[in-house]
Amino acid sequence: MNILYFMIPVSLLLAAGFVTAFVWNVRTGQLDDVETPPHRVLED
Repeated sequence: MNILYFMIPVSLLLAAGFVTAFVWNVRTGQLDDVETPPHRVLED
């Protein structure tokens, strides 16, 4: 039971880190679509 007092905060911190990294990546434009615009030029 004592391990739960350690593992729950660690897992919450890890999840918060992943959410923070995801939000940072979205805000800096790293998840923008860079493949579709060149294909659209060729299709026109």
